[in-house]
Amino acid sequence: MDADLLPMIAAERRRTADLIDSLTPAQLDTPSLCGAWTVREVAGHLVSPLVEPPWRLLPLLVGAGFRPHVANARLARRVARRPAGELAAALREHAGHRFRPPVVGWYGQLTDLQVHGQDIRHPLGLPADLDPDRLRISLDFLTGGRAVGFVDRRRVAGLRFEATDLGWSAGDGPVVRGPGAALLLALTGRRAALADLSGEGVATLAAR
Repeated sequence: MDADLLPMIAAERRRTADLIDSLTPAQLDTPSLCGAWTVREVAGHLVSPLVEPPWRLLPLLVGAGFRPHVANARLARRVARRPAGELAAALREHAGHRFRPPVVGWYGQLTDLQVHGQDIRHPLGLPADLDPDRLRISLDFLTGGRAVGFVDRRRVAGLRFEATDLGWSAGDGPVVRGPGAALLLALTGRRAALADLSGEGVATLAAR
């Protein structure tokens, strides 16, 4: 049941809070793997749906020409102005928040937390440290055709993905093989993960 994901989501929020608390100001201002966002702004994105009422997004949406991704980015940057300790505290305080994104639901929320955690850790040279069970769920979600906004289906079509540390696989075709954390990033379009992958499908994935 989807509700079984709520304790996992709460655990990921607490894990992210611990991560944010451990970072220096310089690390917080480091560019993340997520577009033009810094590590601090990624944290702001994860906190924003927990502390900002939905109606506050409407003026931002109007100002962004009804482009949700643009409005969401502006909201993340606004929330990210808060002290890092406050962002971490909000993740802990609202760890059990039942925020359920439209379309992708709690599977999307769990995956968002794990992907953005790696957006922070990877450029800082920190270990992935992902829970195997939660990672498998997100890999299934990303390869199951339901991850709207997460995966470009044309980019991953006709490839087989194999996690060397999880006993997990999905898809048919030339193989893209590597640690589950690297597959998580590669499936969501983070090119930085390609160096950690092997197999005849990697060149195809990189070229798309």
